[in-house]
Amino acid sequence: MANDGNGTATRKLAIICSKGTLDMAYPGLVLANAARMLGIEAMIFFTFWGMDIIHKEKVDRLKVTPVGNPSMGMPMLLGALPGMTDMATMMMRKKIDELDLPPVREFLEMLHDAGAKLYGCRMAADMMGLTKDDLVPWVEDIVGAMEFLEMAEGAQIIFV
Repeated sequence: MANDGNGTATRKLAIICSKGTLDMAYPGLVLANAARMLGIEAMIFFTFWGMDIIHKEKVDRLKVTPVGNPSMGMPMLLGALPGMTDMATMMMRKKIDELDLPPVREFLEMLHDAGAKLYGCRMAADMMGLTKDDLVPWVEDIVGAMEFLEMAEGAQIIFV
């Protein structure tokens, strides 16, 4: 539990998103949304390939990759066939629509408007040559891991 400065304990959730596929974008976003709906302070740190989730040119083109994903329920060799990634992505987008979940870009905006804080990872941004201008406008800042952990002090930390 964190303290709000007035001696009152507040709940805090810090989520670290390290993968940039469509199927790995939603868990962190859904958890942050649930936290905000419960009045829990929420922050998300996007690092390594998770930066694709907040990259303004990639956010709308996230894909589901069946290769190496044992949860897909198909032989690994089938996942390597041409067109399987697009088919898996199309199927997941259809399910997301059926569940009335917003697209990732819209979800990020909703989280920002609900008070969740979104941060890009300094090291990942430097490795990929990204600046804040490359990211969706709802990202608060690009920060280092130590700075994020200081902000997350007292929070439950979830690594996705």
